[in-house]
Amino acid sequence: MAKKKIKDTDYLFLSARIRSLERNLLTKPRMERMLQAESAAECAQVLTELGYPPFDADSEAGLNQALAQVRADLFADLARFMPDPALLDVFKLKYDYHNIKTLIKGQGADVDGLLVDAGRIRAADMAAKYQQTGKWDFLHAPLKDAAEESVRVLAETGDPQRSDFVLDKAYFAEMLDLAKSSGSAFLVDYVRTQIDAANLRSAVRTTRMRRAAAFLQQVLFEGGSVSVERILADIGGGVAALYRATPLREAAVLGEEAVAGGSLTAFEKACDNAVLAKVGEARSVPFGPEVAIGYVAARENEFTAVRIIMAGRLAGLDGDTIRERLRDCYV
Repeated sequence: MAKKKIKDTDYLFLSARIRSLERNLLTKPRMERMLQAESAAECAQVLTELGYPPFDADSEAGLNQALAQVRADLFADLARFMPDPALLDVFKLKYDYHNIKTLIKGQGADVDGLLVDAGRIRAADMAAKYQQTGKWDFLHAPLKDAAEESVRVLAETGDPQRSDFVLDKAYFAEMLDLAKSSGSAFLVDYVRTQIDAANLRSAVRTTRMRRAAAFLQQVLFEGGSVSVERILADIGGGVAALYRATPLREAAVLGEEAVAGGSLTAFEKACDNAVLAKVGEARSVPFGPEVAIGYVAARENEFTAVRIIMAGRLAGLDGDTIRERLRDCYV
């Protein structure tokens, strides 16, 4: 039976609901309140005003529990009203791959505290089945194939980074496939921008470390607006030229500066900001899947900001140091 075509107007109610929810996003003024708070508890109070559950601000475990609950509530709430819940899979996907990485590297150890229960597969179920059998047969392709290949690479090389790259490559490929199957050109563009950002990071880091082109080829992902072939062929001319026609053009300029010894932090921030700016185009769309996609991306960006601020406070860092690490806001 053919899948029913979903129209933009099917998102009218959800779009209106999201516009209302956006009022509680973590904005720059609210982040400043957290940075200027006299204590971690006062910092966390800003979050409870935005709907976060009360948590022990002096405990990383407390922060993790709060973020896990808010993330679960986000996906559950949107799934209730989303005309096509499959759109959420693009955002849930990374947690499946994260949990697989954690279980593989854990090699039978108790890693439950490191798992994130926000993927398409319940983290506890994944852990129980893998720990009982040591196999990944319960997963669907391409997850199963990527997990098995990652285990093989780790066993043969003893290199966790190479093992992770197998899963990263499968992750970006599956994410792009899911975006394409959604029928949303906006979602496809967003995913392609993420792939571009990942490849730009790899190109800058590899060049900065003076690694060979053969190594760069291993750490690039297919599917970006700048092809792997073009990156390998033209990397000698600098990344700024390669990404001039993409949303990452400013980040690429900073990337060339980083290769010459400039700030990697500024470059990394620019990459993340470019991706957020791309999805931020949804702010000008009155209704449709773009509104939902933009909101989920905004919340994921918010969770990262919350972790940076609260972790910085726990580590005793001053506001200016934490501020340097923060990315732009969606609103």
